Amino acid sequence: MDDYSKRILIVEDNKLDMRLLKDILEWRGHETLQTGDGLEAINLAFANLPDLILMDIQLPDISGLEVTRRLRGDERSRRIPIVAVTAFAMGWHEREALDSGCDAYLSKPITILGFLRTVESFLSDFPTSSPPASPTCGVPC
Repeated sequence: MDDYSKRILIVEDNKLDMRLLKDILEWRGHETLQTGDGLEAINLAFANLPDLILMDIQLPDISGLEVTRRLRGDERSRRIPIVAVTAFAMGWHEREALDSGCDAYLSKPITILGFLRTVESFLSDFPTSSPPASPTCGVPC
């Protein structure tokens, strides 16, 4: 990883959403780990200690909220920022996610700039200038 790169774990069971998040983050120079499985997400978090976790709430095996609670309950992962990224858009969904230990909440569909602002706000030593980029946007802007 270079000076700009951070390791981000994406927990998302929808393949199209996973691809979008992965492409945006890798376009920005970040390393990504991906899974659509909540239990695997816990193992990946413990093994890799990512700089940030993007957590879908509705997963097939256990909910993203339960994964978040388990990660918050373990010393190894307690301080990793977790951002809920979900199709659930009601106000009480956001409150439930925050109460479960998520640090922020983004509802789908995401906007690329809003998503990047949220992600970068949790990468505390992220530089104020962006890494060099090609003149055209590498993902839909």
